[in-house]
Amino acid sequence: MRASGSNDSTALQPHLQMTLEQCLSFIMDDELIEFTPKSIRLRKMILNEGERKRSGKKS
Repeated sequence: MRASGSNDSTALQPHLQMTLEQCLSFIMDDELIEFTPKSIRLRKMILNEGERKRSGKKS
């Protein structure tokens, strides 16, 4: 049986709309910028979190 709780929904912040120049000033050494005709995205170079941790320990 579920515990009764409030039905308050969590408010999420909308993602930031950034230009290419803003992305270049925002990224870290372990990130990449993907850009397509419709969007610009920031992402990690190594997508798997476990592999990121292992590669961080090696260097």
